[in-house]
Amino acid sequence: MGSAKNSNNAARKARIEEMRRAEQARERRNRVLVIAASVVVVAGLVVGGVVLVNSQKDSDSTASDSKGAGSGDSGHFTTGTDGVRTWSGKLARTHVTTTVKYPMHPPVGGNHNPVWLNCNGDVYTAAVKDENAVHALEHGAVWVTYTSKAKKADVDALAAKVKKTPYTLMSPYENQAAPLILSAWGHQLTVKSADDPAVDKFFATYVQGKQTPEPGASCTGGMMK
Repeated sequence: MGSAKNSNNAARKARIEEMRRAEQARERRNRVLVIAASVVVVAGLVVGGVVLVNSQKDSDSTASDSKGAGSGDSGHFTTGTDGVRTWSGKLARTHVTTTVKYPMHPPVGGNHNPVWLNCNGDVYTAAVKDENAVHALEHGAVWVTYTSKAKKADVDALAAKVKKTPYTLMSPYENQAAPLILSAWGHQLTVKSADDPAVDKFFATYVQGKQTPEPGASCTGGMMK
């Protein structure tokens, strides 16, 4: 009987030892799983933080853009012997939906609204948006602008000329250096009056002229004010 008892004790000890080893193995596996889970959590927090920072940067950039974007232009005007000022440098042509800060007034090119201002002999009696007018210049239009200092007779005469000339438009523009200015893509001219011979010459040269980035593009079907 003593032999049998010893045999049972030995078997029990063996089972206990086996259970202890199994428990130790289970604890090791659990520790590995906990460490792995911690690594995943930490990695997730790091990635989430990076995404949050980048998202904040994008939000800041969008907020900044909404306050007014650059025109993308670089360069300066060079005045020719005929008095026409030609932009020497880059005139960007990207479509944007924000307000654009142009380096010249009126602008003669640069980033602009996707919708052009109607320019089929259209005469506007109120100020128009630069961004839409620049798109009209891209289509080969000549833009006649005037300030409150311009003589009514000159304004009326130029309006009559614009109304009978496709690919032209006219609007008041207070923020310019002279009472009467003619603008085309990349070109600008100050004239003394509606009778100035330079008016007809400018129209003949720049209405759908060689400077036009998109010759033949429509001057109707866009913005009307």
